[in-house]
Amino acid sequence: MTAVPWRSLESEIAAWDRLADSAAEPNPFYESWYLLPSLHHLPRTEGVTILRYEHDGKLAGLLPIARSARYYRWPVPQVSSWLHENCFCGVPLVAKGAEIPFWQAVLRWADAHPGSALFMHLRGMVLGGPLHVALEQVAVQQVRQLEIVHGEARAMLASQDTPQGYLEAALSGKKRKELRRQASRLAEAGEVSFEHRSDAIGIGSWCADFLALEAAGWKGKAGSALASSEGTARLFRESMAGAADKGRLERLSLTLDGRPIAMLATFLTPPGAYSYKTAFDEDCARFSPGVLLQRENLRMLERSDIAWTDSCAATDHPMIDHLWRERRQIGRLSIAIGGALRRAAFRQFVRAETARHPAGPSQ
Repeated sequence: MTAVPWRSLESEIAAWDRLADSAAEPNPFYESWYLLPSLHHLPRTEGVTILRYEHDGKLAGLLPIARSARYYRWPVPQVSSWLHENCFCGVPLVAKGAEIPFWQAVLRWADAHPGSALFMHLRGMVLGGPLHVALEQVAVQQVRQLEIVHGEARAMLASQDTPQGYLEAALSGKKRKELRRQASRLAEAGEVSFEHRSDAIGIGSWCADFLALEAAGWKGKAGSALASSEGTARLFRESMAGAADKGRLERLSLTLDGRPIAMLATFLTPPGAYSYKTAFDEDCARFSPGVLLQRENLRMLERSDIAWTDSCAATDHPMIDHLWRERRQIGRLSIAIGGALRRAAFRQFVRAETARHPAGPSQ
């Protein structure tokens, strides 16, 4: 295990992509076409380091990390996995079969290079997934304290039902009737069309339309739209193009007279997928274009290569939580590192943290 500057990975794209294809647990946000644009275009990335793991001379694991003097609201130094506001999974990329030796190597490195950090903090981990299970096994073997300090349930689509069968089970007859009425009313307003694309044709204009659509709504007014910052706009355009070039992207659009009124970008990482970003025209809210788009998106259930789709949405999302019935458990983990004194101090800190905030720390 070595800690390397993130720019050093720019010369290892082919090996990085092979690792992503063989990963025990898919995470598009740590693949080359997403992580590199994130590091290039977002602020304060100069301190990001990559923990790089090799097995039999091949790249077999990587995890971006950063050191911080603060732990959420508290002035407690720690080393953590690196995520940003538009990164919705923090599971490291690890070759299948290398999960346990990867974590053993990570923890050896953390024990040897703790610096001022009291502990290691892992964010955006899929609880019960292969990497979490392997880490738990290593922690037990090493008698090392590992705590889930925050957990949340995220809407997920995972079913053997047909799209129509799933819709009927998820929504009441009254709600389905209302959706049909809204679809009919929308059709009366002009020509309605849905378009699914998984290629790179027209990706530039599609991204421009998406950025404009999102910026025209409440996110634009709040300053949280992707187009509100040149860095996030560049990240979006470059990652969309990169994902499309590698066959990792599905674009879904709902148009009215050729004008997009709802759009969805989904990252395809078999056997799973991630609903990355969606936007809709708020002037058409009476037709519920976002819900109509998600009704069409249930066709994801027909794909033989996709078993589940993560919504990437906040817990209790007012729309997707009512439509997608399954839940994916996402958590933040804190783990002891270093020598006996450091571990004793961590034990006291995490005990106080979980006592005061049973659901995890507030950001």
